[in-house]
Amino acid sequence: MSPTSHARARRRDRRVYLGGHPVLFGLLAATRGRPVRRIGGTLLVHGTDAYRQALTRLPLDRTAEGTTGAAARSALAGDGGVLFDQEGTEHRSDRRELAGRLGASGVEDLRVRWQPLLARHLAPLSGGGEVDLVELARELSGTVVCALLGSGADPCEVARAAAEAAAASVRSHLPGPRRPRAEAAAARAAGRLGGLLGSVRDVVPAARRAGSAESGAWAGEAAEEARGEHRRSTARHGCVPDPAERDPAEPAELPAHAPGHADGALAAMVAVAAVNTTVAALPRAVAWCADAGLWDRAGDETLRPALAAELLRVTAASPLLPRVAAADGTVGGCPVRAGDRLLLVARHAAEAHRRDPDAHDPAGPALSRLVFGAGAHACPGARLAAVQLADVLAALAPYRPVVTRARVDRGAALPGWRTLCVRAAS
Repeated sequence: MSPTSHARARRRDRRVYLGGHPVLFGLLAATRGRPVRRIGGTLLVHGTDAYRQALTRLPLDRTAEGTTGAAARSALAGDGGVLFDQEGTEHRSDRRELAGRLGASGVEDLRVRWQPLLARHLAPLSGGGEVDLVELARELSGTVVCALLGSGADPCEVARAAAEAAAASVRSHLPGPRRPRAEAAAARAAGRLGGLLGSVRDVVPAARRAGSAESGAWAGEAAEEARGEHRRSTARHGCVPDPAERDPAEPAELPAHAPGHADGALAAMVAVAAVNTTVAALPRAVAWCADAGLWDRAGDETLRPALAAELLRVTAASPLLPRVAAADGTVGGCPVRAGDRLLLVARHAAEAHRRDPDAHDPAGPALSRLVFGAGAHACPGARLAAVQLADVLAALAPYRPVVTRARVDRGAALPGWRTLCVRAAS
């Protein structure tokens, strides 16, 4: 593989960082020569060991202003309980439940949902047509979220609402001027997402009630109303359901462990995290694969898992983790005071800026998994992300697609594309 092919991939991928936050990511690039650099009360943490140390050894205030936990709490819960702001027994319990549903068997169950979707979305490639991978990632992520939460909501509506909630709230924790009325916008977006997920939780249990004819008639009317709204929604947003699949708005038996029976804020947080990381990661990874000419590796069953892990490492869907120190300590040899802000640069810690993706000689899990965090608060969706990307690469490999159009999403919570269209190579 020639260095110029990876250079082309890097140039394109760099656009998603500079398009949304040119000053911030310009600063991070300029300071990455040191493992840790202090600027006033903020520490920029770039080094691998320092990054891991900050996440696993330094006490962190997970509800402090300017952190992911605080943004999630403000937008989605108000009084906590959204995983990112939790500690102790509560956090471990929710993480165990979510991690259990995202284990090997859980991910295999979810694959049944997204594989027909891939075939349907990518079918135009065989006829020389274009496919927008952002639209694909949006419906895929919404489908997975609805299946994971036991929700019958429209996947595209859920994905759009989750993206709006993230853009209005989670993105506000990054350094820089705050947008006017940002909190009100975040509350509205979160309310819309909660309404989509909550309305289904209200309909589904009622539709299963046994007993009187009155309850059965009400359930039938509610189900028909939900199906009608689903049809109207898919017509508006262009998400065409597979006729062979169950109508996503049709009431169905919820898993006993589904968050539909638990806290709505936690369910909304799962939706926000899953949708936004998927929509950011998949198109960027595919664009890199196309620009660097890696389709031979993507088509090789033995190399594909390593390639997927490497692409996730270099694209780093969540490149920056904002945290606040809860106590004095040391990170990378630099003293830290309680209340100091830490900007943990995941993509630099994982060496995404200096080490090209290599399926033949991949980085070890201890390095590549850093883009998902580290320690007790690492993202439990790492396996899901890797399997999803591997399946997307497998479905695209026969077409060896090239990027035809790419437009940065300047308003998204995470660096990504607003449009990323591909066409099969001639």
